[in-house]
Amino acid sequence: MPQLAGLIILALIVLFVIVLLGRTVRIVPQARAGIVERFGKYKQTLPAGLNIVVPFIDRVRYLIDLREQVVSFPPQPVITEDNLVVSIDTVIYFQVTDPVAATYEIANYIQAVEQLTMTTLRNIVGGMDLEQTLTSREEINSGLRGVLDEATGKWGIRVNRVEIKGIDPPPSIKDAMEKQMRADRDKRALILSAEGQRQSAILTAEGNKQSSILNAEGERESQILRAQADREAAILRAQGEGQAIQTVFQAIHDGQPDQSLLAYQYLQMLPRIAEGDANKVWIVPSEIGKAMEGLGSTLTRMQGIPQESGGPRVRVDMGPSEPQLPQGTSSDDAELSSTHADVAAAIAEAQSAANPGASRTPAPDTPQAPPAPDTAWPTGDPLSGPFPDGPADSSGQPPQPPAG
Repeated sequence: MPQLAGLIILALIVLFVIVLLGRTVRIVPQARAGIVERFGKYKQTLPAGLNIVVPFIDRVRYLIDLREQVVSFPPQPVITEDNLVVSIDTVIYFQVTDPVAATYEIANYIQAVEQLTMTTLRNIVGGMDLEQTLTSREEINSGLRGVLDEATGKWGIRVNRVEIKGIDPPPSIKDAMEKQMRADRDKRALILSAEGQRQSAILTAEGNKQSSILNAEGERESQILRAQADREAAILRAQGEGQAIQTVFQAIHDGQPDQSLLAYQYLQMLPRIAEGDANKVWIVPSEIGKAMEGLGSTLTRMQGIPQESGGPRVRVDMGPSEPQLPQGTSSDDAELSSTHADVAAAIAEAQSAANPGASRTPAPDTPQAPPAPDTAWPTGDPLSGPFPDGPADSSGQPPQPPAG
């Protein structure tokens, strides 16, 4: 029995020692501060780590978090200057710098910061219209931070940042804003479309202008070239007519016409006068009668036409009628002549082989002496022909005298 009482007393002593140690030794976590009170009065602030207090006399009343804290407040209705109600969400970043002041200067510093934020926000936003409220977030943040920092300084709190999460205008205002934004976008789209059409019209006009200029230049050059071609054609035509006139003039001089030729030409003109179904009136030259008389008799002669043309023939030099090709060298001429001779010989052998009985014809390139031109027409009667022995027969040969 006495042993049992001794064990109980020993257990009570051990338990008292444990409780005493628990009351004496206090461990404060990192970034925390402990507020110690003695008999209900502030005694000291315990730092982080192992601390010893007087048991049953000192008491750790509060543990204050010294880290930066983030508090998000619910949306609060705020009336703007233009009497529109908007809901604003705010976020505050603050930190306790004085645990004693945060404990004894205010009962609940988080609630105090929330209420102070709402009142300051209403004061700031109440002086702005909706447009400024939506576009002046930085200004609102700066105003809130200044007011909160000044008011919470005596509470041992430092407000680092104040951010506005969202500003929600009324649904009707949202709809109006969406319509306004849609109208602005449509206006910008129309402006861009009009500018694009204007640029397109300008570019099209410039292209048409350049095209017209190029067409005009091309037409001008074409007209210039056409005029040059017409001029050259007229020059060549005039030269050709001149050569034709010279040729006819030369032929007339070479032929030495008389009255028989003129009468024959009049007879050839009569069928042409009668050509055409619409010809009702014939215009007969006055000299045709004399020409007809000249065919039947040599007694009547047309005035101005010589009966016989005498004198030497005089030819008019008209120059070369064909373009002159450049002459090659003597070696080239010799080579070309030998080539022509070989070709002519080959052609002659082929013809002789095809026709063995036929007589061999001379080579086509064998030069033959041209007939000597007459220097003068033979004299004679124009009706009896140019031969002195009488008119020519149907073969064109002069009549032969009878044998005898």
